[in-house]
Formats: sequence, structure tokens, C-alpha cells
Amino acid sequence: MHMTITGSLGNIGRELAARLIAKGHQVTVISHDPNRAEAIRTIGAQPAIGSVEDADFLTRAFTGADAVYLMIPPRFDATNTRVYMTTVAGAYANALTQAGVRYAVNLSSVGAHLPDGPGPTGTNYHIEAMLDALADVHVLHLRPGLFYTNFYGSIPVIRHQHVLGNNFDAAVPMLLTDPRDIAEEAARAMDILDFKGKSARYVVSDEKDGGEVAALLGQAIGQTGLPWIQLSDKDLLGGLVAGGFSPDAASVYVVGIGAGLREGVLFEDYRRQPKTTTDRIRFEAFAREFGEVYRNS
Repeated sequence: MHMTITGSLGNIGRELAARLIAKGHQVTVISHDPNRAEAIRTIGAQPAIGSVEDADFLTRAFTGADAVYLMIPPRFDATNTRVYMTTVAGAYANALTQAGVRYAVNLSSVGAHLPDGPGPTGTNYHIEAMLDALADVHVLHLRPGLFYTNFYGSIPVIRHQHVLGNNFDAAVPMLLTDPRDIAEEAARAMDILDFKGKSARYVVSDEKDGGEVAALLGQAIGQTGLPWIQLSDKDLLGGLVAGGFSPDAASVYVVGIGAGLREGVLFEDYRRQPKTTTDRIRFEAFAREFGEVYRNS
């Protein structure tokens, strides 16, 4: 079968493409960067270079696909993140219809059950609803937790300030997800196309609080006792803007999620779902990988 993947060769896209190719599928990978074309060919996929905000380009890229993996690439420079996200989702919905695609796997998020949820979760609620309104498309929404790989962004702070933290305290639980587990779940669904109608599936690799995360990462890098500190929303926002985020993107992607964790609202629907035993990548395994990256960076 022919599969199309949005999101270029990121943490999920590269792994997903490799899994689908290994199963014998033809894979097209969409990227906005012409410099990625050769890397896409190298893994055995066909590049489609263009913007995910261009519905005509997406229609051409989706045409002939048996299934499409949808993700909205983050825009850390966006002045209105919610408008950007819904614009891309609208282009996806239009292209799915125009290209006659029957199956789509959509990367959503934990918290997408909330129409007015914090951070990007409320927008993901409306994006799920937009895709669910497509009459002839079977849609599976994958709802992961916070990505393990986000902690790589904390390496400079750990190295120079010897702390780890966010705008919530060390006792606040986090649902955490390894992007490779998302790729595995998406690949399985796209390979056998066993999902019908509209549905959502949580992809959670582990659950840890901030104190546990700091302890595991500290142990992995030889900083036993690495503390987790709680920042104010203002200080976190200021640090992110200084690091290159737009104020709106920082508020949506990071500060808003932290506020939602503090309030304990993001995981309500996940807690209500029946849990099944799955072979996920636990945080302890990621911590060992984090240690290697830290030492080599």
C-alpha cells in the first residue's frame, strides 16, 4: 500500500517511515525543507516538498495514498498558534477529501477531550472534531503525553545551573511518551487499517512526577540529587522568549501545558479509560539514552 507521512523526518516521522517501509509499503514523506529531500530518499521514501498550509499541494501529495499520517509541525515563532494549528488542520481536512483518502491517523494530545483545554489541548479538541466531521474518512486520533525528547532541551540549564524544572512543582504527575512508541502505534494501525469510523487511542509510555524525572536524569548524568524547581509562569515565559520562542508559542506549547498539569485537568479522560498492558519504552530506558546525549553534547 501507499502511505503518506506529514512531519518530515522528525522524532516520529523517521521512525514511522522506517517501520512502514520495512513492512513493504511505499512511503511518501512531506517536508517543507528542500534540503531534506535527499535524506528522505536515503531511507527509501519519496519526498514531497511543500507547505502544510497549502491545501492544493497537500491534495497532490495525498492523492493515491491508502492512509495518511497527520501531524501539525510546531511553529515556535507563530504569533497566533491556535490560528496556525487550525489552518493546517483545515488544509489537511480539505486535502483528505479532495484526494479521496479513506484512512487517516492524526497526532493529537492528552487533554484533547477538553474543548477549552490549556495549551494546545483545546485546539486539538476542535481539530479532532474537524476531522471527525469528514464523512468518508476513517480517523484514528493518537493522544500522547509529554514527549521524552522534550527533556533534551533542558540540557543547557542542567549543565550550567544544575537544576531541572518547569512551572509546576516536583510532586505533579506527568504522562510521558517516547516518540518511538507513537511511531509504533501509528505503523501498526496504518499497516493493517483495522480502525473504523472515528476513535481516539492514548499512547502513554510511562508516568512520573518531576522529582522522579530529575532523579533519574540526574543519576544518568552523574548529578545525583539534581533538584526539580518550580518556576513562575512569568519566569518560564521570559526564558522561552529569550531562547527564541514567540510569546504566543511559548504560552501555548509550554506555559499553558504546565498550568494544566498544576490544575490536574489534562489526564481526567485518560484515567477513565481501561488500561491494557503494552510494551512501551519506560522512562528509565530513556534516561540512559539522555545520559549518552548529555555526555556527548
